[in-house]
Amino acid sequence: MSPRTLFLSKLIGLYCILVALSMMTRRQVTVEIVTALLQNPSMMLIVGVITLAAGLAMVLAHNIWSGGALVVVVTLVGWITLIRSLLFLFLPPEMEAGLYLGQLHYQQLFYLYGAISLVLGIYLTYGGFKSRPHLL
Repeated sequence: MSPRTLFLSKLIGLYCILVALSMMTRRQVTVEIVTALLQNPSMMLIVGVITLAAGLAMVLAHNIWSGGALVVVVTLVGWITLIRSLLFLFLPPEMEAGLYLGQLHYQQLFYLYGAISLVLGIYLTYGGFKSRPHLL
């Protein structure tokens, strides 16, 4: 496995674990912050720009679709991050809020989304630390 895959797996995995645990221990505050954020076009622009940089960096550095599940999951996370950033940048704010709060039922399914992030983080972190790099 490439050193880049292992680094991104550890980075994304630890990020997902820490953010998921933080959000799940402070559910009400998190829901209020996300709701307020989605209704603030200026903040959504900033989130979109920052997320765009992260998504582009991941896709440009790691666009590998073969080599095992860990490699593909890291690539998928990069693409999902990039696509999400484009939605933040190009969708009208009311449509973004409707998507997250309405159609995706963010508040009702909060713990499910948190659990998905936590499981993804555990998988990526474990895979990143367990695997050994091979040099080309």
